[in-house]
Amino acid sequence: MNRKKRVWAALAVIFLLAAYVRIDFLRSVDHEMPHDSLNYDKMVRQLLETGVYAYNGETPNALVTPGYPLFLAAVYEMADYKEHDPLPWVRYIQALLSLAALGFVYRIARRFSGELTALIALLIAAVYPPFVWANGAILTEVLAIFLLMGYLLAQIRVFETPSYGRAAAAGIWLGLTVLVRPEFLPLIAVAFAFQWLRDKEARKRTIRLFACSAAAVVLLLAPWWIRNAVTLHQWVATATQENPFRAGTYPYNTFNDESLVDPAGKTEKELAIARLKAGFTTQPGLFIKWYTIGKMQYVYQSVYRGGGHQPYYPVIPFNANLLHRTLVLSGAIAVLAALRRWRETVTLLALAVIAMSLIRLGFVADYRYNVTMMPLIIILDCVLGWRAVMWWKGRRTQKTAVLNPIK
Repeated sequence: MNRKKRVWAALAVIFLLAAYVRIDFLRSVDHEMPHDSLNYDKMVRQLLETGVYAYNGETPNALVTPGYPLFLAAVYEMADYKEHDPLPWVRYIQALLSLAALGFVYRIARRFSGELTALIALLIAAVYPPFVWANGAILTEVLAIFLLMGYLLAQIRVFETPSYGRAAAAGIWLGLTVLVRPEFLPLIAVAFAFQWLRDKEARKRTIRLFACSAAAVVLLLAPWWIRNAVTLHQWVATATQENPFRAGTYPYNTFNDESLVDPAGKTEKELAIARLKAGFTTQPGLFIKWYTIGKMQYVYQSVYRGGGHQPYYPVIPFNANLLHRTLVLSGAIAVLAALRRWRETVTLLALAVIAMSLIRLGFVADYRYNVTMMPLIIILDCVLGWRAVMWWKGRRTQKTAVLNPIK
């Protein structure tokens, strides 16, 4: 069997394994519905039956962006939700999106390393437990990961072979991602600032490509902006939900402790700002630690377990947190290693991890929010491992040449 056939065989085996564990998981456990999932279910039914777009309410609002609710609405209609339970349909379609995201992981990893390294990254992502468990949750994570990885691949292609068409495609991918998870919007600035800094000879072209991508993002978001202006009579760039911002102001998630600021008569945003002012003034050590080390620890220390399920489904034969923490710790080293060679395109992944980690500091700390970064961390880990092997082989070759000089 030649090399190409071996690669295709390995791909087939890994994707079959990934499909098996996802389908087996969905079929063999009872899936729980946390309050966010219940709110999405109620919201979509209300949207389909009354035309009112409202999350956790009955009057129009913009608490969440429309990407995931519209995805759910399409699936509910396909499933004939009034006659059949649409949730299994959602979960199986999410499993398909999860498999497609694995394809993006492989393609991105292959661009930065060898074929074997890309296969290893694919295998890790195929059996990384949160990527399996997330398919059972009626939450944004699976769709967001699929769109984010599609965007990053498209953005990398813009850097490798610049064209306005590719820049527009990257903007469309990012626009769709933002409609599902708005916190990813700053990545367009991160990506093109990185390209502008590293390619001094083509900065004008970089600005034009940025404008093209930004126009595509605006095109995707414009219907949402118009809806909010017409229906709510206000400008809403992404979403109006303030609860994650407020919840992030409680050090170590002590949500019941209202001793710092009296919440009476305050909106969530007003309460959050008041708590930040009081916290950094009266308890600076606690709040500085919380808004740096504390939140990073809360976000990255544990695996995301999806929406919850019973009985526990062990994707791998050892503790999932052991794999997760190994990936995260080595990922920190991989990010630093990428920054050392910052002109290489793979640094974009490291910058995305850094940017999103910093953005997370402003909001509630929950390990649910680490899962969208884990595909990038897995790729960076594998690229670091590949480079370490290449370095070791190079050292051995040099040593052999010294010990056995050509005569």
